Amino acid sequence: MSANPLRVLAIANQKGGVGKTTTAINLGTALAACGEKVLLIDADPQGNCSTGLGIGRTQRRTTLYDVLMGESPVVDAAVKTELPGLDVIPADADLSGIEIELGQTARRSYRLRDALEVIRANGPYTYVLIDCPPSLNLLTVNAMAASDAILVPLQCEFFALEGLSQLLQTVEQVRSTLNPNLSIHGIVLTMFDARNNLSNQVVADVRQFMGSKVYNTMIPRNVRISEAPSYGKPVLVYDLKCVGSEAYLKLATEVIQRERDLRAN
Repeated sequence: MSANPLRVLAIANQKGGVGKTTTAINLGTALAACGEKVLLIDADPQGNCSTGLGIGRTQRRTTLYDVLMGESPVVDAAVKTELPGLDVIPADADLSGIEIELGQTARRSYRLRDALEVIRANGPYTYVLIDCPPSLNLLTVNAMAASDAILVPLQCEFFALEGLSQLLQTVEQVRSTLNPNLSIHGIVLTMFDARNNLSNQVVADVRQFMGSKVYNTMIPRNVRISEAPSYGKPVLVYDLKCVGSEAYLKLATEVIQRERDLRAN
């Protein structure tokens, strides 16, 4: 068993295009670079998280679908990436039918939580990051029911706070019905452009609204971050020296520090 208890973080926002998958891939990579053992779970039927880590369709013989259907344990579904300390449970289009297939099955909202129990008890991971789809469906509910906390990517654009308030309502619903211990780990501001007055205003508004829940690290608009997935690589592998890579390494350090502070308290 690992010295540090496993922490499960859902990367969630019901709004699309805010950088959820990009954050899952690159934060997972940065945590692994800091010496953590990380399992990324691709919970989006589009499978972009898997693709962005270079896991081709032919390598996805076992996916999250098999885990949720009870046909594969988590450790057997995990695929090693090219990066030491970073594994991924891939996704494919089969996931899109999971809501219908599980129907009214008992504990259908706890399928992922139940599946993760074995690695909570026995390792080998210190972090599980779940890349959620951009909607409140059974996959997102499973992710939130299985998680200790939620990490929220928030794009620096006009409707950011509106999307955030919807997500906070969802978290309250899940907390009151499925997972009373669920908390907001932090909010990461993405696609920040210092030259843009609107970006700066959004940052000020979100920090005023959410206070210390907002990470100090902001992820800048950076062409290298955008290019990396087309090569099947995290930005830290594609271009370690770019500002995007530096930002995700800082974010990983901040996430780890918050965890240490939580354990100390």
